[in-house]
Formats: sequence, structure tokens, C-alpha cells
Amino acid sequence: MSEFLLPAVPPQAPRINSRFWPWLMRTLLRLSGWRLLGQFPDQPKLILIGAPHSSYWDGVWGLMIKIALGININIMIKREVLDGPLGVILRPIGMIPINRKAALNVVGQMVERFNEREQMWLGITPEGTRKHVKHWKSGFLRIAHEANVPILPIFIDYPSKSFTLGPLVCATDDHDADMAAIRTLFRPYRGKHRNTEAS
Repeated sequence: MSEFLLPAVPPQAPRINSRFWPWLMRTLLRLSGWRLLGQFPDQPKLILIGAPHSSYWDGVWGLMIKIALGININIMIKREVLDGPLGVILRPIGMIPINRKAALNVVGQMVERFNEREQMWLGITPEGTRKHVKHWKSGFLRIAHEANVPILPIFIDYPSKSFTLGPLVCATDDHDADMAAIRTLFRPYRGKHRNTEAS
């Protein structure tokens, strides 16, 4: 069986401390045929946005790829979930709690986390749901702009069984223009049940 290759992990990327789980995920991905294409930028802080998100399988393949790489990509989840028994499993794989009752909103909480850390990669699905939506949620743009963190698009494509790393994008004051430009990048790619229409 040929060796399964993934993009090199840059020095400034946050890492997870495990050898067994990355090996296991690389093995499963090799058997599944799914690949990650492109190159990661060498940035200590990033917001990664994945689309089109049309199936829970997107999260399964994405989680397997992140563990295979040994990168600590944080995913937001309700604090109540992590406070329960599942927290023992979810915290080590990068899930971070969101307190919806806190004085700061979700954007503010994430900006605060970015400001407190030297390294942090945050993964977000801008559609916010597996269903087709006309408008993407703008939270990732607001976090990127306020925390001064670049955005890395990740294109999900089921016909080619691939996740592809796109060009680095920096948020500006014009969120509407940023959103239109970013959504256009996703147009050629197709998820399990649909593609992403440019706004």
C-alpha cells in the first residue's frame, strides 16, 4: 500500500501531543481515499473556514484530517456539553467552550481568546448549518478583523474526496465585500448534497 501523504505542518502551527491517534487517522484516511491538498501558511493564529457544509460527514472527515496532521484546531461548542461526560473526550481534540450567558458575545469571547494566546487555530463553518442558506454568518469575519487574524478557506469537495487549502484572506472594514469575495472562492466545489452559491 502506498504511503499516505499530507501537507507539511508549519513550525508555528499549534500541535497536539500524541503519536498513536495521528497514526490511526492517517491509516483510516488512506483506506477511505480522502485527501488534504495545498499548503498551510506558517501562521501562529488562523481562522479556518470550511464549506460547503452539507453533511455531518464533513465534520467526521475534517476531524480525522486534523488529528492525522497532529494540529490543534479549536472548534467552538456549548460549555454545557464540555461540562458533561463528553468533555473528557472532546476537550483533548480541540473543542473549546462557549458561554452563551457571559457578558461577552461569542465574537467577543473568541477575540479575547486570540488575544490571550500566542498560538491558536480556530475552525468555523460559516454557513452555520448543514442546510442551504442564502446568507453566511459573518461572525468569522468579525473575529478575524477584531483579533487581526488571517482567514484560511478550506474547500470541501466530495466528487474528488478532498479538502483543499485556499489562499490566505485578510478581513477589512468592508465585511460585505469580504464575504462576497470569499464565497466566490468556494463556487467550484461541491459538498455531499450541494455546492456553495456565490452571494
